[in-house]
Amino acid sequence: MKEISESEMLHKMASYCSVAERCLQDVSKKLEASSLPEEAKERIKLRIIQEKFVDEKRFTRAFANDKLKFNQWGRIKIVSELRKKGISAPDINDAMLEINEGEYNDILQALLKSKNRTIKATNERERFYKLLRFAVGRGFTPQEGVSCLKKILSSTKTDFDYDEDMA
Repeated sequence: MKEISESEMLHKMASYCSVAERCLQDVSKKLEASSLPEEAKERIKLRIIQEKFVDEKRFTRAFANDKLKFNQWGRIKIVSELRKKGISAPDINDAMLEINEGEYNDILQALLKSKNRTIKATNERERFYKLLRFAVGRGFTPQEGVSCLKKILSSTKTDFDYDEDMA
């Protein structure tokens, strides 16, 4: 395998970061696979940060926005994945505060309405809990799921009453 120089690796990392938003952990993983000395890897990381190819705040906002809109994840799942990527708590909190509450609830409602059409349940209670488990699995809180399900299932004329304290 051909040895790669520090400047070549810097260009590769700049290109890698230019294609999509990346966090420092993504860059570090790529650098670890190289045969460069540790000092060179650290210099590359510093340069990538200085030149704004990597910006943790920008990455966190983009990641949260994309996962909500395209993957339809709730806050819990987004936060969990950001923690796995080594993002700081203040950056995560800032990104979560930027999520539009109306859009967030609309996504959950559309997701549950869609899933409601495919659920096989013997009664409304079973349907309710299957949908609630689905919402929680997608990273929404039980309270958010219950609130949204009450709206959806009440519009389908059910007399089911659920105690929100149980969630």
